[in-house]
Amino acid sequence: MKDILIIGGGLAGLVSSIGLARLGFSVALVEKKAYPFHRVCGEYVSDEVLPYLASIGADPAPLQPARISRFLVSAPSGKMLEATLDLGGWGLSRFTLDHFLYQVALQQGVQIYTRQQVEKVIFLNDVFTLQLADHRTLQAPVVLGSYGKRTTLDRSLNRTFFHKRSPYIGVKYHVRLPLPKDQIALHNFKDGYAGISAVEDDRYCLCYLTTRQNLRTHGTIPAMEKAILHQNPHLRRIFQEAEFLYEQPEVINEISFATKSCVENHMLMCGDAAGMIAPLCGNGMAMAIHSGKLATEQVQAYFSNGRNRAQLEQGYTRAWKNQFATRLHLGRAVQQLFGHPVLTELTIATLKHLPFAVQLLMRQTHGQPF
Repeated sequence: MKDILIIGGGLAGLVSSIGLARLGFSVALVEKKAYPFHRVCGEYVSDEVLPYLASIGADPAPLQPARISRFLVSAPSGKMLEATLDLGGWGLSRFTLDHFLYQVALQQGVQIYTRQQVEKVIFLNDVFTLQLADHRTLQAPVVLGSYGKRTTLDRSLNRTFFHKRSPYIGVKYHVRLPLPKDQIALHNFKDGYAGISAVEDDRYCLCYLTTRQNLRTHGTIPAMEKAILHQNPHLRRIFQEAEFLYEQPEVINEISFATKSCVENHMLMCGDAAGMIAPLCGNGMAMAIHSGKLATEQVQAYFSNGRNRAQLEQGYTRAWKNQFATRLHLGRAVQQLFGHPVLTELTIATLKHLPFAVQLLMRQTHGQPF
């Protein structure tokens, strides 16, 4: 029996495990892979998270992340829009960042089960029981679900979004090439967009979102990239000049931007398990970290104030919506403006003459330091 069980060891899960362990709670976390490992992710984080990471002993500065202060977006034709990032951010691979947070969690006394998968969650008599794939069981009065975008656990929980097919796939590489290290660039193409920004060790993360239909039409990822992504001259140059550091790209299917509940079967859902911001807005990692902080605060209040579960669920729902609902809604709206060649060209041409609108959009999809 633990105080808190956490399903999934991504940013939200690891950050919440560290925060809760520092408060004196007994915490166990279940992760289906073994650290370190790569994830399909844009690997850019806004500076809004730095005060909180420092407060829980997880300041990423020793990892030497790339500093990012400028933003560029291009239309499929190559037409560009550039802007300064008000708050700024940093780039660090999930391979490095997640492993660092994993080590911090272990130092704080978090019990971590790697290479383990939660098969079933049972809630009975105010206690959760997690059934693991190896037939072991774990129990606790509180469970956080922070297991990412879409898993078989969502099916067993009968979550609404799981039954709606998503057309999106994500592909990620690490590359080396001469590009500005202080700039994050988003390059649009037909039915998708690619982000590229520096991470540690003179590498760049190249991650793009496209549709299954694009892949189906062209048969293979390289063929699709040549036929579709190369139509944008900036992407064509990147693919022609870069040194690709993976033998094969990291790929994820069925990426869903559908509305999700932040409380499911009495579990508090964090990070992408609670709702994913469009990658075009470039701030999913910061949102995951912030959701871990919100969950930590609400769980602490639950144990301090008489273990009122209704109060826990209502408090977390309210805090989550206050912090993220507008950003997610705006992110979905912004996504509709990109990926279609004509609409993308028109949007970028218009925004070039409205710099205040560009800054407003960036502020609305990013949070304040916390």
